[in-house]
Amino acid sequence: MEHRFLGLDRRTFKPALIALGIALVLGYGLPALDAAIPWHNEIRAGDVLDLGAGATAVPPVGWQLENGTLTGSAAPASPATLQVTLATGGATIDLRGAPYPGSAAAFLDQVERSEGDAPGVDAARGTVTTTAGLTGVVQAGTGPGGDALDVAFKVPAAGQPADAAPALLVRVRTAPDQFERYRDTVTAFVRSIAPGAGR
Repeated sequence: MEHRFLGLDRRTFKPALIALGIALVLGYGLPALDAAIPWHNEIRAGDVLDLGAGATAVPPVGWQLENGTLTGSAAPASPATLQVTLATGGATIDLRGAPYPGSAAAFLDQVERSEGDAPGVDAARGTVTTTAGLTGVVQAGTGPGGDALDVAFKVPAAGQPADAAPALLVRVRTAPDQFERYRDTVTAFVRSIAPGAGR
């Protein structure tokens, strides 16, 4: 009995169609479903981010916490491996912690070197001091991809020398020409960063 159609074995059609269906669901169906489900982890008044070792920051109300933990959660954050992402509309704030045995300025230099020369117009480097007294190094820039602000801190725990403390990089990214819209919110957030008690 002939089981061929256009030179193909008809007995393999059913398993092949099942495999194709599974591949289409995994490749297109699940990502589409994920994109259709809205993210609902909205920051509320009184929420405080856990930056590890007692360090905290006050996130902007109404933004979405896409990654990271709030104070009082079961799993406290580690300052040397911190990963926090806040997002709203056309802006994101990312916080990354890393062990670094130097100054905040040297850490920011290393970050920029590791990423190469990004296209864009960079403003002069400056400093910012938080309400709690932490001093950070600020670098702003703009380009075709959008506006950027990087702030580097050293966040010591109680009794820890600043040079031995973990580094904290705050990265703000917005759509082109949208940074001014978020300037006050970003400024308030950066100034809210505080080290652990007893520093």
